[in-house]
Amino acid sequence: MRARIYQPAKTAMQSGQAKTHNWVLDFAPATPREIDPLMGWTSSADTQTQVRLTFDNRAAAEDYARRHGIDAVVIRPKTRKPNVRPMGYAENFATHRRGVWTH
Repeated sequence: MRARIYQPAKTAMQSGQAKTHNWVLDFAPATPREIDPLMGWTSSADTQTQVRLTFDNRAAAEDYARRHGIDAVVIRPKTRKPNVRPMGYAENFATHRRGVWTH
């Protein structure tokens, strides 16, 4: 069994950092997906791809994979720059502003 351990990125629909602090262990598909000739649906006989395990930290996920004999690849997360704005919206109307605020 082959698996990957990673820390999920935030979705495009969220502005916060929810669900990005946990580590996830996903299994890679063992067989390719097939198209059903009658209905045209995509299906697979591999049920391991439906399993998604969540851990609090990377070490716990690696330990789980090691104990159960799972060949896991750890994908390290890319670090983000902190989102720091130098000024807020209210600063547009401040009296100490250098330039004139116009439309």
